[in-house]
Amino acid sequence: MFDTISGNYDNLNRVISLGIDKKWRSKVIEKIVEKNPGSVLDIATGTGDLALSLAGKDLKNIVGLDLSKGMLSMAEDKIKHAGYAEETVKMMQGDVENLPFEDNAFEVICVSFGVRNFDDLDKGLEEIQRVLKPGGLFIILETSVPTRFPFRQGYKLYSNYILPGIGKVFSKDKNAYDYLSKSAAAFPYGKNFCNILAKNGFTTIEHRPQTFGVATIYTASK
Repeated sequence: MFDTISGNYDNLNRVISLGIDKKWRSKVIEKIVEKNPGSVLDIATGTGDLALSLAGKDLKNIVGLDLSKGMLSMAEDKIKHAGYAEETVKMMQGDVENLPFEDNAFEVICVSFGVRNFDDLDKGLEEIQRVLKPGGLFIILETSVPTRFPFRQGYKLYSNYILPGIGKVFSKDKNAYDYLSKSAAAFPYGKNFCNILAKNGFTTIEHRPQTFGVATIYTASK
């Protein structure tokens, strides 16, 4: 599914989020840059937006990992266009449930709008915990559902009717954005997701809702 929508994924995200996703990502980038890590793993990197933004902040040893060859192809084109060397940022195909890295390999691990697509959430988080260095930062940007009136009602209207309609107009895969909206609504968020992180061994867990709660930034440590 992600292979089929890779070509217009970036533009669709801008349209669907009304461009606000850039602001959310900038907050994630700020938190990562503050830590000044020597190594970063961007899981479910997609077309590499977050990984490339980190490279633009002069960070090194950035690895973007994704299952989708189509998404990775788009990311690699961006890297070539930007002229980054492999020691700065590189892309790899791989599965979060079986990460091809040694224990304690990365100082920062980030996931932007990808956690809800893990086939086995606990297994994915377990693997992330394994390859994160002690004291390392795990940061997640993910969709969530507003809890207050009228934002909750407006969100349901937008995600159930408007978002799938936009996807069907612009995407070759008519089911893709129907899936994305339904998965966003069904995924645990806020304190519920924090509890899942704690169950999988993470500590110092915080969550900060963004834009009335339509997205949330989670931070945790090992």
